[in-house]
Amino acid sequence: MSSNRYTPYLFLAPALILFLVFTAYPILSSLLLSFQTLENGTYVFAGLSNYARLMKDTVFFEALKNTFIFLIIQVPIMLGLALILANALNSKLLKFRGFFRVGFFMPAVTSLVAYAILFSIMLQDSGLINQFLSYFGVDQIKWLSHPFWAKVSIIMSMTWRWTGYNMVIYLAAMQNIPDELYEAASLDGAGKVRQFLNITVPQLKPVILFTAIISTISTLQLFDEPFNLTKGGPADSTLTLGLYIYRVGFSYFEFGYASAVAYVIVLIVAALSIFQLKVMGDE
Repeated sequence: MSSNRYTPYLFLAPALILFLVFTAYPILSSLLLSFQTLENGTYVFAGLSNYARLMKDTVFFEALKNTFIFLIIQVPIMLGLALILANALNSKLLKFRGFFRVGFFMPAVTSLVAYAILFSIMLQDSGLINQFLSYFGVDQIKWLSHPFWAKVSIIMSMTWRWTGYNMVIYLAAMQNIPDELYEAASLDGAGKVRQFLNITVPQLKPVILFTAIISTISTLQLFDEPFNLTKGGPADSTLTLGLYIYRVGFSYFEFGYASAVAYVIVLIVAALSIFQLKVMGDE
C-alpha cells in the first residue's frame, strides 16, 4: 500500500525535475543576477543600482518606444486580418477551403532565419518589392536603411508570418459557434456584416483576448525579425527590448543589467495582461 501511495509522485518526478532545472532555477537565478554587478571578474550584490541605471538609459527608452510602436500598430492589424480571413475561410460557399487554410498557415511553420533572409532579399534597394513598385511609378524605397521604412519592414514581416497562426485559432473557435444563431439572425434580416459583428465577434471574445495577450507577450519579447533584418538599425530605430537584452548581455557581457531589463519586461507584460483582462472582461 505504501509503495502505491508514492507511485504517482514517481511518474510526476521527471516533469517536476525538468521544470525545476530548466524553468524555476533560471527564473530565480536571473532575478538574483538583476541585483548584482560584475566587479573584478566576480558578481557582487549591488542592490537596485541596475534598475536605477535603467531610469537614465536613453537607449533602453528608445528600445521601449520601438517595441510599443510594433505592439500598438502590428498586433491590431495582425489580429484584425486573422479574424477577417478566418471568417472568410469558414464560409461553406468557398471552394478549396483546405488549400487556402494550409496556405495561410504555412508562414507560421517556416524557419525564422529562412523567412528573414527571404524578406531581406525582397526588401533590398533592387529587390523584388521595389521592382514591383517601379511599374507603378513609385520611387525606390529604402526599406532597411531608412528609420521609418525599417519599422514598416518589420511590421510587414511579422504580419506575414503570424496572421495565419492566429487565423487557425479563430477558425477552430468558429467551429463551435452554433449555426442556429446565424439562421435566426438571417431570418431577422441581419446581413453577413451584421452577423459577423453581432454574433461572431462576441462569441470569439475569450479567444480574441487569448490571442491578444499571447501576441502582446510575443511582441514585447520581439527579437528574431529585427536581429535578422536590420540588426536594430538604422540608428537603433528598430532596436527592441529583446534585442537590447541580447546586446547588453552577449556584446557587453553585462548580464546583471540584462537581467534587470528582462524583469522590467516581465512587469510590463503582467501590467498589460491585467489591463487587457479588465478591459475585455476576465470571465
